[in-house]
Amino acid sequence: MFTASFLLSILLWTSSCQALEKFFGAVYEHAVILPDDTTTAPMSRQEALDLMNKNMDILEEAVKTAAQQGAHIIVTPEDGIYGWIFTRQTIYPFLEDIPDPDVNWIPCSDPERFGPADVQTRLSCMAKNNSIYVVGNIGDKKLCNRSDVGCPDDGQYNYNTAVVYDSNGKLVARYHKYNLFRGENQFNVPKEPEIVTFDTPFGKFGIFICFDILFYNPAVALVVEHNVDTILFPTAWMNLLPHLTAIEFHSAWAMGMGVNLLSANTHKNSMRMTGSGIFSPDKIVPYYYNMMNESGHLLISELNSHPRNSSTYYPIAWNLYASQIENFSSGSNVFNGYIFADKYTFTELKELNGDYSICQNDLCCHLTYTMVEKRNDEMFVFGVFNGLHTVEGKYYLQVCTMLKCQSMDFKSCGESVETAATKFKSFSISGNFSTSFVFPEVLLTNIHLAPDMFQVLKDGRLTSKSGISSHPLLSATLFGRWYQKDP
Repeated sequence: MFTASFLLSILLWTSSCQALEKFFGAVYEHAVILPDDTTTAPMSRQEALDLMNKNMDILEEAVKTAAQQGAHIIVTPEDGIYGWIFTRQTIYPFLEDIPDPDVNWIPCSDPERFGPADVQTRLSCMAKNNSIYVVGNIGDKKLCNRSDVGCPDDGQYNYNTAVVYDSNGKLVARYHKYNLFRGENQFNVPKEPEIVTFDTPFGKFGIFICFDILFYNPAVALVVEHNVDTILFPTAWMNLLPHLTAIEFHSAWAMGMGVNLLSANTHKNSMRMTGSGIFSPDKIVPYYYNMMNESGHLLISELNSHPRNSSTYYPIAWNLYASQIENFSSGSNVFNGYIFADKYTFTELKELNGDYSICQNDLCCHLTYTMVEKRNDEMFVFGVFNGLHTVEGKYYLQVCTMLKCQSMDFKSCGESVETAATKFKSFSISGNFSTSFVFPEVLLTNIHLAPDMFQVLKDGRLTSKSGISSHPLLSATLFGRWYQKDP
């Protein structure tokens, strides 16, 4: 005969394995405690552990708080445990050997199984003790020998690595960053891009790190080829206006790809690092952007486990509308300007309202707009870029954008500007894109997103909604990535 306690345990186990239609995700933006000097002599292992434990003390409090508030999973930032200013030699004491998740390992219960694993053990215990999935970013080392033609001179590969521990503390995912940002000379690039996914009762998850988001592998491949529902995204993002501010681009990427994106940024105002969020394709949920203080911040929100199954989600034919209309006038003042070294073709919005088309090569962008008031102290332009971007990486862009210039000088158009006073009653932007990967961005004055103030129609038009007229606008953009043409 079954006892009552046995039947209860079976019931609890069954309910825990049932698929959840919704879940609570959390991200923590962390003001990282940095080492004093890691550009000359390396620290001892104990000194490195002391520093990492100071950061993990803060992260552990965030994990506890998130779990107490019902979060199922929490993402912490890239570089959130030890920082980022290293040489190849000075990173050594911060690295650990992280095994493949197939080994079925709970570091919290068996810390010595794979040698010294102090950081892995602590992250595992955070997850296990609080019954929550925990995503961390640490350094992985893998020894190699001369038979490996790619083996570095010091005999080991160093990888910028994201790890995921489930609510039992088990290692369920390990991802090595593939697209390293300039200056990450302490790390190696994996020989092939890694596609890392894992299943949970609340959807299928994928993971990549920071600069990866701008490239097909692994970011787009996870969604298109492996059908993940939610992306986990540790990042150390330095904001670049007008198009690559963290909350602006990351929210747009989630919408354009049709997935949830849990984006956890580091916080360092002197390097313009801030901007975290919990983004979904059909709505903007909590986000954080703060250049006024140096403190961390926790975000928690409920999400659909399978966002593409939502009744409010629909695929977009990004070039449908623009390919069927005749071009408007290009205006009387067409000129060239630069955004992040990319040469744009611009036309000035000289009137209170208008219809404009502007083309570069075979990309034509179309704009219809009405301002609340045409101000004499602010200049807005409409622009197009269709070509190879070459600054911090090489990748093809197709961009249609309406934005405020820094001043009344044409040469300032495309330069960083954070405030505006001009309000728009309405706008509609479209383009005959050659790519199906387009990310819609609307940014308000003082770096605020515009939740519920714009929509993307099925035919590819980015259009304003009624609430937009009460908020000054910085920019409205369709940011396209033409992955097929990348070098």
